Amino acid sequence: MRGLWTTDRVRAAEERVLARVPAGSLMRRAAFGVAVAAVDLLDGRRRVGLLVGAGNNGGDALWAGYYLLRRGIAVSAVLLDPARAHAEGLAAFRRAGGRVVDRLRDVDLVVDGIVGLSGRGPLRPAAAEHVAHLDAPVLAVDSPSGVDPDTGAVDGPAVRADVTVTFGCLKPVHALADCGEVRLVDLGLEPELGGPDLVELDLADVGAAWPVPGRDDDKYTQGVTGVAAGSATYPGAAVLATGSALLATSGMVRYAGAAAEGVRAQWPEAICTGSITDAGRVQSWVVGPGLGTGLGAEDVLRTVLEAGVPVCADADAITMLANNPDLWDARDPDTPVVLTPHDREFERLAGEVGPDRVAAARRAAGKFDAVVLLKGHATVVAAPDGRVLVNRARTSWAATAGSGDVLSGLIGSLLAAGLDPLLAAGCAARVHVLAAELAADGAPIPASALLSAVPDAIRAARREAS
Repeated sequence: MRGLWTTDRVRAAEERVLARVPAGSLMRRAAFGVAVAAVDLLDGRRRVGLLVGAGNNGGDALWAGYYLLRRGIAVSAVLLDPARAHAEGLAAFRRAGGRVVDRLRDVDLVVDGIVGLSGRGPLRPAAAEHVAHLDAPVLAVDSPSGVDPDTGAVDGPAVRADVTVTFGCLKPVHALADCGEVRLVDLGLEPELGGPDLVELDLADVGAAWPVPGRDDDKYTQGVTGVAAGSATYPGAAVLATGSALLATSGMVRYAGAAAEGVRAQWPEAICTGSITDAGRVQSWVVGPGLGTGLGAEDVLRTVLEAGVPVCADADAITMLANNPDLWDARDPDTPVVLTPHDREFERLAGEVGPDRVAAARRAAGKFDAVVLLKGHATVVAAPDGRVLVNRARTSWAATAGSGDVLSGLIGSLLAAGLDPLLAAGCAARVHVLAAELAADGAPIPASALLSAVPDAIRAARREAS
């Protein structure tokens, strides 16, 4: 489990640490960590260029250049704001033989020290021009310049980093945006930070939480998942959601809907009925994928919300809740609900997402008293009490039709097994991404291939936890 802290809290913690350590010691420790990472990335090559902005971020880059020069590596620096360059760092850089140049040429690695955690908005024109001409790998200091450190938003020219070296703790940007490989340099901030603002689950966390049968379990005690999905027009949604629930846990899945024949043909293990009134008892419901939005579908959604068991509402269920808010009245006040919108569904349900995806998910979670899983390259899962999990995808292989149906089945099965709804959604999102990576193996895949890789993803998570 990895905590992430907002920049305001990081700066407050740094101030408390700075008050009791020698001046400049934290910067030099951070810069040494950047230099170590740079040597690793150079892999025997010898030329480094620095893009140096004003203030402490530029100071980190200059001190890193100093340490690299001491190791015999040639380092040149572009000062984007010479009058405001970090004086002590620049003096040390020049003493060690560093060169100040107008443009970086023929370098093997670029260190991005343009702006740090206080930076907001896109790169300024001069910095953007230098970045546009880079043709070497980039190591970002603390966070890639031009990317908002608290939201991960990019609103114009920004640095694309191959590696980011950050200090003291992880920040939201490291999970919400593409920062390349993220390496952490310890500055002793942890005792000053308190609980994290966001949490990113490690695969080991997922493996430890994933339910497996015990010696006294049977098909009922492990949780029975109900699936109300699919239609004559979209039977595939039912097949994918049901299959996902079956592969996720070892209990039972009951399917209820118009695609019963197709589900039964694909998954003979599922208990299939044509009507939700005949489904039998379940410990959770998955509702919405491929269901449609007509009056019959509204009746199904209303029945599910009245059932008094946890619900994963996806796709058409979200559309119906947005179009007819009165449907919420059918919900038992104590019934946990997980909503799984993509950006366009979210907009219909709770307004525009905007640049701060965490704030948007929290807002919707509070409004609906539900866990909200906001899909995206960085999936944000927010609970009504303010807790937030972030799942950063390493690839985009899961961005394919039917993939969300698989995710819904995973969430529903974990809800039936009794997991906390926030943890259920977070674990499902992590396994979903891993299954896509394993199935793709470098080539595009359909959702059915992702589904087939779910057991392998669960095995990998459980191995990490063992």
